[in-house]
Amino acid sequence: MQYAELKNSLKNIINKHPYFRILFYKVLDLLILRSWHIKREIIRWENKCECKTLILDAGSGFGQYAYYLTSRNKFWNVLGVDINEELVSDCNNFFLKLKKTNGIFKTADLRSFVKENTFDLILSVDVMEHIVEDEQVFTNFYRSLKQGSMLLLSTPKEKLGKDKLKNSDDAMVRNGYTPKEIEDKLKRVGFSRVNVLYAYGPSGKLSWYLSIKIPLIIFNAYKWLFLLIPIYYLFVFPVCMVLNYFDVMRLHRSGDGLIVKAWK
Repeated sequence: MQYAELKNSLKNIINKHPYFRILFYKVLDLLILRSWHIKREIIRWENKCECKTLILDAGSGFGQYAYYLTSRNKFWNVLGVDINEELVSDCNNFFLKLKKTNGIFKTADLRSFVKENTFDLILSVDVMEHIVEDEQVFTNFYRSLKQGSMLLLSTPKEKLGKDKLKNSDDAMVRNGYTPKEIEDKLKRVGFSRVNVLYAYGPSGKLSWYLSIKIPLIIFNAYKWLFLLIPIYYLFVFPVCMVLNYFDVMRLHRSGDGLIVKAWK
């Protein structure tokens, strides 16, 4: 699937006006199941955090999580870092147009980015499967967190027997982690406690197939049919909302994704 081509098309659209980007974020929040899981964990973490909080969005991409965090609490200051200079510039321009002062984006490589004992929370969503030197990044996360603070990760679960480089458009260097593998790596670099939860159980897998995979197949095969996608979502959207709800509310014994929490 040509994810890169679709991402470039979306980028061109959402940069035309700030409200297009906000609408894009809201669609992602509803359709992308990992957003549901990440928000659930942020709400749980929020009950234990102080009002004035510094958060690192590590691998901020389009900036949807930084936008969510800065909108959720005006006392939360968010630093979004990404290796893609163009995405960083787009996000800074967007925040500037909205006059949001509690979020800023910088170009940085997570393999070398460290701010000693600075952050109350580090969030990294579907980033680690793209970085060969993952333990170096985990070390940098550990060093950058304050004592007692939390790292929150989302990453695919390893699918045994499949080519880890199959999706070349997304430059993945591994197809995910096993729960034990990522727990061991985080503890090796110093994290005292690690909690790994499964996401994308049976209902989540079906939701992903209906809401993401089928539209991408249509986009890659017949781009002109993509104009009919809104009609498709009119029928599929309510079903996916119910499926996502069940995936978030249940504790899964297995799944295609991992939600990882680690404490310093």
